[in-house]
Amino acid sequence: MSTRLGFQRSTSEHAVYLCGAGDRRLVVGVYVDDLIITGGNQVDIDAFKSEMHSTFKMSDLGLLHYYLGLKVSQTEAGITISQSAYAAKILENARLAGCNPSHTPMEPRLKLSKLSSAPAVDPTHYRSIVGSLRYLVNSRPDLAYSVGYISRFMENPTTEHLAAVKRVLRYVAGTLHYGSHYKRKKEAQLAGYSDSDLAGDVDTRKSTTGVLFFLGSNVITWQSQKQRVVALSSCEAEYIAATTTACQGVWLARLLAELKGEKTSAISLKMDNQSAIALSRNRVFHDRSKHIDVRFHYIRECVEENRVQLQSIGTLEQLADILTKALGREQFCNLRSRIGVHNFACLLSVQMHARRLQAVDAARKSEVMA
Repeated sequence: MSTRLGFQRSTSEHAVYLCGAGDRRLVVGVYVDDLIITGGNQVDIDAFKSEMHSTFKMSDLGLLHYYLGLKVSQTEAGITISQSAYAAKILENARLAGCNPSHTPMEPRLKLSKLSSAPAVDPTHYRSIVGSLRYLVNSRPDLAYSVGYISRFMENPTTEHLAAVKRVLRYVAGTLHYGSHYKRKKEAQLAGYSDSDLAGDVDTRKSTTGVLFFLGSNVITWQSQKQRVVALSSCEAEYIAATTTACQGVWLARLLAELKGEKTSAISLKMDNQSAIALSRNRVFHDRSKHIDVRFHYIRECVEENRVQLQSIGTLEQLADILTKALGREQFCNLRSRIGVHNFACLLSVQMHARRLQAVDAARKSEVMA
């Protein structure tokens, strides 16, 4: 059917179909029987809808507002994606609706173990709450690390682990109307942030990888994941994280090039570890890297072929730090704001106030001209 209508399936993302070029390019995202249609020409969008209506029995829900549990608010200032209704339901199911809010999802420097001697709790109840929180991460990168951390104890949870879950829920209660905000920009470059802690897991001594990718100033993908091997140094941990980020970045660059109908360009990868950058660029450091698994040397190939351009940044500029460890209140709130997670209720009120001021100014100018 897609071929008959002139569409081609994306080679980078099989749920995306493309048609046309330039301003006439149509992009259709498919999930089971739901479609998201976007493009630069409204006439082409309407023509595609008409073709689909003549072929299938379907409903046109108009401008995107809800999709797979995500609430989408579109204004002239940008787009906000949130899950406030879903978050409220999680709190209600956990019997914490109306609880005292917390400013951060985790206590700084908190370390929990699977070998906890605290009393056991109902594992089914624990898994139900954590599983619900994992879906909330789809619009909340500020929750990625804390939810990933409490997910490590679903096998035999104790009261200590449940206390950490309740801390996350109290943070959700205090940020119920928060979501990811996306500003409208015609031209934007793809840039990634790669970070890692060192041996943060007290049971396995494995590190945690943090990955952030921005399109311009808008965060588009995030990942907080425990590494599969034990790193022997901070350099190795950062090197492994850089490889994970490079894999994600190369795929995103290909997908973005397909969506825009352009050639794939190099991505900028920002790291705060000079040793890992040197190791990625230079094969001479054999003593430091001879024990590292071959698959993690993918970053070197990407740098040599200019698919990835490494950039050194200071620790304070490392936005992916929020995905690798529990931070203090001031640092956490600062990074949360810088990655685009805001109170969308406040954003909407500010935008409405700005529009009212513009209307008043326009009325005054018209009176003066009259």
